[in-house]
Amino acid sequence: MRWELDWIANRARLSPDSIAVVDGETGSRFTFQELNKRAENIASFFNTIGINKGDRIALLSPNDICYFDLLFACGKIGAIFVPLNWRLSSEEIDYILSNSSPRIIALSSNVEGLLQDKTSRKIVKIDSEEYQRIANESSSSYDQVEYIQENDPLAIIYTGGTTGKPKGVVLSHQSMMWNGLNTIVSWNLTAKDVTLTYMPMFHTGGLNALSIPILMMGGKVVIAKNFEPNRAIQIINQEGCTVVLLVPTMYHMMVNTPSFKNVNFPTMHTFLSGGAPCPLEIYQSFEEKGLSFKEGYGLTEAGPNNFFIDPKISKFRRGSVGKAMFYNDVKIIASDGKEAKVGEVGELLIRGKHVFHHYWNNPDATNQAYRDGWLLTGDLARCDEEGYHYIVGRKKEMIITGGENVYPLEVEQCISKHPAINEVAVIGVPHQKWGEMVIAIVSLMPGQHVSKQELKEYCQTKIGKYKVPKEVIYVEEIPKTHVGKIDKNHLQKTYENLVG
Repeated sequence: MRWELDWIANRARLSPDSIAVVDGETGSRFTFQELNKRAENIASFFNTIGINKGDRIALLSPNDICYFDLLFACGKIGAIFVPLNWRLSSEEIDYILSNSSPRIIALSSNVEGLLQDKTSRKIVKIDSEEYQRIANESSSSYDQVEYIQENDPLAIIYTGGTTGKPKGVVLSHQSMMWNGLNTIVSWNLTAKDVTLTYMPMFHTGGLNALSIPILMMGGKVVIAKNFEPNRAIQIINQEGCTVVLLVPTMYHMMVNTPSFKNVNFPTMHTFLSGGAPCPLEIYQSFEEKGLSFKEGYGLTEAGPNNFFIDPKISKFRRGSVGKAMFYNDVKIIASDGKEAKVGEVGELLIRGKHVFHHYWNNPDATNQAYRDGWLLTGDLARCDEEGYHYIVGRKKEMIITGGENVYPLEVEQCISKHPAINEVAVIGVPHQKWGEMVIAIVSLMPGQHVSKQELKEYCQTKIGKYKVPKEVIYVEEIPKTHVGKIDKNHLQKTYENLVG
């Protein structure tokens, strides 16, 4: 294969004895030399059982070293890595397996029950003696595929499927390498950086946002499975983490623990939030401790990294994801098809070598995703006079009520500032008179109470009357997706027939 594509071998040559990966559960540590050797051993095993270029290798497991084992092994022989979301139902997983047709399914024993059919494909249990032997025992050299090219597929990551069946996003060697290089250059990552990966590694955020770029640069990745805020705080300080990506739900849990109020983070330079817009009060919680906090933006089809903002600037531009990174370009297109003016809301478009190659077995969806070489994100954004970008929300989530556009994020940011509110989600439901009606689904802080009328009156002092929710629904807990985002699709289905 082209030497520059096997970057884990090159990193192992340059930093053989540096710690690459730490298992946050067991404390096991792996150097770059060991990480690369494990991948070589597994690549050799793949050769012996007839895995060829283009064959798919699926993985069903919580966060584990095996994600790197299999990704790098696939990269060495031209196979394609397919991480599976173990939080899906058996039926959903069966659809993805049918769509991707892997030759091998590697899995953890504790999620084995999710497989409906265990007979048609080879199964390798990653917690078995067989897998440990394959990964650790020196084997004969693997056959490098000399004709692996930049645009050959390296991984297929399936989207959440909130608008239909999951789509397989094909990330090429080029996509993943340029996302890593772009992140390193734009975010000023160094070999001294250490990250904690709680984000699920079957998701682009867990695999590609920080884990791959930091390994590429020679830094350290700490893998952890089930998020628990006190344990997360402990690992961050114990391992000397410098930059960490969590979703807003995780940060919400963290800042509300007693330990957060009393702990310092001496090695951390950046807390990064992604996956969904972050409530402004979380910014405030970190700023009160003198800690740098900022938001990122991405999607499976684009990297996922696309913007950079200096944490010193982010506190003066709360909610901004910053400016386009060094090796990618962005623009905003207004509803009239022209480039948006300063402050005008429109759809965000992205282009760059980190953008995905195609959807697996879905040429129609691939064609619909692009316009003149630009990726259509489906997200609404605006840009200020100094070039800083703000994500307003999903295009499909925008509410049109009485002819006025309402962006749920603005209303959510308003409501979340009320001291009684724990979490909030704003959606639009069909209404005979207004077209759509704004409703808010809220959960309250323990021991707190605020009536519907009080909450509406609170909103009326801060946002336009047409944006104020016509209905407020109280719930114990707002449902989340498998990556910790508020599940707007579920809420939409639950409450779409609320009124006539």
